[in-house]
Amino acid sequence: MNYLHYLPSIYRDDEFVRRFLSIFEDVLEPIEGILENIHFYFDPGMTPEGFLPWLAAWVDLSLNENWSIEKRRQLIRAGVELYRWRGTRHGLKEYLRIYTGVDPEIVEHFDEADGGPHRFTVIVTVPDPTSLDERTMRRVINAEKPAHTSYDLRISSGSH
Repeated sequence: MNYLHYLPSIYRDDEFVRRFLSIFEDVLEPIEGILENIHFYFDPGMTPEGFLPWLAAWVDLSLNENWSIEKRRQLIRAGVELYRWRGTRHGLKEYLRIYTGVDPEIVEHFDEADGGPHRFTVIVTVPDPTSLDERTMRRVINAEKPAHTSYDLRISSGSH
């Protein structure tokens, strides 16, 4: 942007004014570029990688830096819907599906013989169980499950 165009013509030819205004142009030009493209920063598919944690924080998601960029973008895209279902079986299942790439099985226990009410088991069957970080999965489950419940996590190998 050339600020000289906004001045009366008598000042446009002044060398001092031209140099003085160029300082502001140099400082503000990058900011103006960001503002012209600000809508891209709110799109998980287009925002720069460095903005993903900031965008995830808006919907209270924790991103794992070890996840692929595409998995992080997918999780943020689903963030509002996941937040809507937070604390439910559906929400937990969808979150784990995004993380693992497979549909987990969630078995709720109602009888004392099964561990009693307010207990459930998450079963994830993947070709290579070592490809999943159990600690991260437990962090996801603990964040998404109802506070008064407890769970068992089973990660097994097989084709699912």
